[in-house]
Amino acid sequence: MTGVETILASIPGYAEELGLNLHDPGDRFKWFLASFLFAKRISVEVAKKTIRCFISEDLVTPERLIKAGWHKLVDVLDRGGYVRYDYSTASNLLLLSENILKKYGDLENIHEQAANSMDLEKRLMEFKGVGPVCVNIFLRELRGIWVKAKPSPSPIALKMAALLDVKDAEKYEASLMRLYIEFCKRRRCSNCPVNAYCKNFTG
Repeated sequence: MTGVETILASIPGYAEELGLNLHDPGDRFKWFLASFLFAKRISVEVAKKTIRCFISEDLVTPERLIKAGWHKLVDVLDRGGYVRYDYSTASNLLLLSENILKKYGDLENIHEQAANSMDLEKRLMEFKGVGPVCVNIFLRELRGIWVKAKPSPSPIALKMAALLDVKDAEKYEASLMRLYIEFCKRRRCSNCPVNAYCKNFTG
């Protein structure tokens, strides 16, 4: 393992930071919910705060989201700071929950019924509000846990890997994306833990 790979391996994914155990089916739904929130054009900090609000309210299953109702979901989203997309997100979460229960019974059955990785991604994107970004966020941290979770690395992850001379973008995608979001995108190069390996860093 190279020096930069050692650093990348030490950077936790967002699921780990949220305290989720992705080997637990219950936590996998929490991560799906988190991925849904992360995928919108909103700050990572707001998305993290919002998913923590859902967890603290125990609104972490399709059944509980439906039972809570639209107004309650809007309230939780607002407390997390997710105000820009609160109404539409609440509506989409209810529809998502209803469709998961109606078509599959639970999230795990989507994976079980998928023929392969591409079919899994297609099935997930059939839900309103779930697009390629959400699916990539969700599945990249499930590699090695769900056997059909094999998303192609995002263009940003590939670009980051090239800048750092990292050969296996897929293995380190969660860390690469986190570096991009928290350092590159914010132009915080001097604070980046891998700046010594970055081709763009001039000191």
